Amino acid sequence: MLSEHSMASSMLSGTENLTLVRGITPKRFSFTGSDLNWKHFSNIGVVSHGTSFRARSKTLAPNCTLSSARPASQPRFIQHKKEAFWFYRFLSIVYDHVINPGHWTEDMRDEALEPADLSNRNMIVVDVGGGTGFTTLGIVKHVDAKNVTILDQSPHQLAKAKQKEPLKECKIVEGDAEDLPFPTDYADRYVSAGSIEYWPDPQRGIKEAYRVLKLGGKACLIGPVYPTFWLSRFFADVWMLFPKEEEYIEWFEKAGFKDVKLKRIGPKWYRGVRRHGLIMGCSVTGVKPASGDSPLQLGPKAEDVEQPVNPFVFLGRFLLGAMAATYFVLIPIYMWLKDQIVPKGRPI
Repeated sequence: MLSEHSMASSMLSGTENLTLVRGITPKRFSFTGSDLNWKHFSNIGVVSHGTSFRARSKTLAPNCTLSSARPASQPRFIQHKKEAFWFYRFLSIVYDHVINPGHWTEDMRDEALEPADLSNRNMIVVDVGGGTGFTTLGIVKHVDAKNVTILDQSPHQLAKAKQKEPLKECKIVEGDAEDLPFPTDYADRYVSAGSIEYWPDPQRGIKEAYRVLKLGGKACLIGPVYPTFWLSRFFADVWMLFPKEEEYIEWFEKAGFKDVKLKRIGPKWYRGVRRHGLIMGCSVTGVKPASGDSPLQLGPKAEDVEQPVNPFVFLGRFLLGAMAATYFVLIPIYMWLKDQIVPKGRPI
């Protein structure tokens, strides 16, 4: 059995690729604590493909609560399509120059896209929530731009994508991640990075990912992870959706995906620290095993953007969410300063 010390040391080396295999339910499974509560991992088989260790592989299932500190039925203040639309109306101005350097670097992007297996330049790829096209720039390294579609609900973000020369041949579509304008069995790869946090109904969005993929196609969803530090949890619950890692696995499996895997990512200067959560903290992949729509049946959409919204409620949610977002803009700076001060090899 792998020791706690060696597993914790491996976390400091960078990204990991974790496969949780369902079967027998263990008594305990926990992601609480400073980063991860490693003492519970004696009850689960963890296979790491991205670091120097490999735990004993078992067929086990995590028995864990899927509820975050704030229930999914109570969306965070910017976890609404209208608030997200206006949030990115202003954020698009500085997104590539202020947000990405602290949360979504080119190295992280390449690490996160690696499990998507973009192995053929003729693949049809949809980049859902593609925004300014930063993730799409990573995709077109491996796939011809003419075969890539960028979809986003924000015309202001898409306008930035259109200005990028390598993306000139990409198709640009305004649309909703929870109601994709693509036919069933359409794409070879589905990629979505930094979008799920604004979906009122994440399960519906992942169900749509399943529908639009061809038989054997692969979905790659890159998104935030929930903090464990109390103050970061508070601001996360105010701002937007920060799923727990096990929630991603559950959503993919419920939608019908097989071979579901989760790879941890993060800025290098964090030295593996995850207690403050990460806006881009994991890359989750799954394979579509059968043609057609997802077997999962869902009710009406959680949010109807056509319905009128009280302007005072809208403004209040928008301002509170934007203030919480400021906290997470400062966290990478704080972690960078700690990385500069604390000697290498020591935890921060």
